[in-house]
Parts: sequence; C-alpha cells; structure tokens
Amino acid sequence: MSGNRQVSRQPRGDATRQAILDAAERIFADLGYAAARLEDVAQLVGIRRPSIVYYFAAKQQLYDQVEADIFAAMHQFVLERMAGAGDPLERLLALLDAWLDFLVQRPTAARIIQRLVADLGPRGDNPVRFSETALRDIEAVVAEGVSTGQFRPVSAMHILNGIAAGALFYVCNAGQMGQTRAYDPADPDELERFRAMMHVLARAAVGQEAR
Repeated sequence: MSGNRQVSRQPRGDATRQAILDAAERIFADLGYAAARLEDVAQLVGIRRPSIVYYFAAKQQLYDQVEADIFAAMHQFVLERMAGAGDPLERLLALLDAWLDFLVQRPTAARIIQRLVADLGPRGDNPVRFSETALRDIEAVVAEGVSTGQFRPVSAMHILNGIAAGALFYVCNAGQMGQTRAYDPADPDELERFRAMMHVLARAAVGQEAR
C-alpha cells in the first residue's frame, strides 16, 4: 500500500514543482530578484511558503533553477531551428530568428535576461553560469564564418550586443515607451518587419549585404 501511495504522489509533486517554477519566472520577471519574495510565488501558485521550501530551500536556489530552465529551453530551441541551416550566414540568421521567436513566445524570459544584463546581484560570482550555452552558440557560428572566409573579421560579442540584443528590447519595450508608441511584439506583421531589419543588420555586420 505504501508503495502505491508513493507512486501516486510523484506526478502531483512534479506538477507542483513545475507550477512553482512557472510562477517564479513571472514574479522574477515582474519584480526582479531583490524585490521578489517566496511569499509572492506561493500566493500565485495557491500554496503556502513552506511548500516552496520543500522543493527549493531558498530564493537563490529557486532563481537558479528558473534561469537554468530558460537558457536550456532557449538552447534547445536554437538547435532545432539551426538543424536545417547550411552555410554560416544561414546559421547566423537562423540563430537570431530562434532567439527572437523564443523571447516573443516567452516574454517573461526576455525580462529576466534583460534584468540579468543590468543587475549582477543574483549572479555576481559567475554571470554566465547558465547563459554560457547562448554565448557559445553565437561564437561558434561567427567563428565558422570568419574561418571559412565567408564573414569579414567580426566579434561575436559585437553581433550579440549590436544586433541580437535588439530582440530583448523589442519584446521588453513594447509597452514601455508611452501609449502612442506601444505595439504587440507577437503581431505577425510587426514581428516580420523587425526580423527583416535584424537580417539586414546581421548581413551588414558580417560583410554579406544583400544585393
């Protein structure tokens, strides 16, 4: 009998843990690490604070898991999008498209990543502990293009900061510049116009301007 009860509890426990992570992502995105409280997460899930501590001993541990999940999901999204891409330019554009679409579909992740850029508090010891995969993704594509002579010598970090980071602002600033300038980042026409601009900038950055 006890074995049967243990089996029946596990799926419910997994669901509760995931609900905590989903709620925590929303809270950290809205309030930031410093202002967020476990009580806020518990209230959103509809449980008590001790139930969170059962799964995550402290706020830092919960935040770490949220951040790890975001970058793991983004990396998997990138791999799937780049699977059919051929030359380095196609791979670079596929990578940028993947990041843009991922952030549009998961705006809470966009806001958390933007907060990470501005605030090293939650990750002062190792700011790339979880984002290392994203940095390696773009570094690998740019290095391939440069080494094969298809790209001009260019820094992957310049492309990251000058072009890819625009996807963060595109998502996060949608309602932050006044009512008359507000837009829906998921609107298909709006999204495709922004994507086209990113492609133009990326091509120019690597010396592959469209003719």
